[in-house]
Amino acid sequence: MDEQKIFLLKKWVAEAKRIVFFGGAGVSTESGIPDFRGVDGLYHQQFKEPPETIISHSYYVKKPETFFEFYRTRMLYPDAKPNIAHETLARWEREGKLSAVVTQNIDGLHQLAGSKNVFELHGSVHRNACEECGAFYDLDAFLSLGDVPVCRCCGGRVKPDVVLYEEPLDTDTVLGALDAIRRADLLIVAGTSLTVYPAASYVYEFKGQHIALINKTPTPQDDIADLVLHERLGDVMKRL
Repeated sequence: MDEQKIFLLKKWVAEAKRIVFFGGAGVSTESGIPDFRGVDGLYHQQFKEPPETIISHSYYVKKPETFFEFYRTRMLYPDAKPNIAHETLARWEREGKLSAVVTQNIDGLHQLAGSKNVFELHGSVHRNACEECGAFYDLDAFLSLGDVPVCRCCGGRVKPDVVLYEEPLDTDTVLGALDAIRRADLLIVAGTSLTVYPAASYVYEFKGQHIALINKTPTPQDDIADLVLHERLGDVMKRL
């Protein structure tokens, strides 16, 4: 690990007053949740149909049985716990240094670690609602509703509050995330390949002093960062 880069990042963190952390699937891999595009990720596994087809809105409507089987077995990790990255970010927020977390993850681990101001661009597995009557179910309740979850109140289908392919991002969440990024003085981008749009474009809204990018492999946007570390996020966060 480049000690000079770690020293510089540590200095930026110490001086910053409004850190925003922008993270992807790589933030949660050390909690046992596989990413999508890594060597062992979801998109490198063999399925009868491509994952991006199965987790699309049209597939959800047409083939709910297959959709929910995939969703339950490949996208839900109810026993996962926050790792050093989640815990460090929560501590920074308590200390008044971090103003927001912007995440592409749906696992809710940032909140479980104690973070309060979290913009979940792609939703959360912990929120589920009946499409007919709007009844709310947390993850534990959702898991008890059957293979294709049926509302206990009206019998309607219960849909997870996650953004599927073909669905738009939530406008208020996007606006909040963009506002936080624009106001930040340090933007830490980590655990993301920066290939999923529109989320990957949000880093261009940053107007502050420094961008630090931490990812195990190069990204198409490495050149916009003031500091790049191709390291495991947990290894870096332990040093901060």
